[in-house]
Amino acid sequence: MSTDVVTVLAAAEQELPEDIGKAGPLGLLLIVVLLIAVALLVKSMAGHLKKVPRSFDPHDAVPEVPDTPAELVDPAPGEELLDSLRRRPLAIEPPRNDGSRPEGPAAQG
Repeated sequence: MSTDVVTVLAAAEQELPEDIGKAGPLGLLLIVVLLIAVALLVKSMAGHLKKVPRSFDPHDAVPEVPDTPAELVDPAPGEELLDSLRRRPLAIEPPRNDGSRPEGPAAQG
């Protein structure tokens, strides 16, 4: 049985051409072209990044100085909305017990 395996392996080696599995000059050319393209792209990107400003903030922005010490403390988010809702009258009133409506399921039956 071991002679059969050796015979099959020897026959398989004889059928392959000798350039199978080896890199050719076309592969080398492709790699060199891709490396040159990457180098040019990096150079172009570096040139574009030099044109970008360090900050997009406006230069003429003046910091806002509060008038009173109470304005130094930032209010909690939504605090102004809560204060305005507390000052307004209730939009939903509690139910009235004036006798014009039935009290519940027991009154209906």
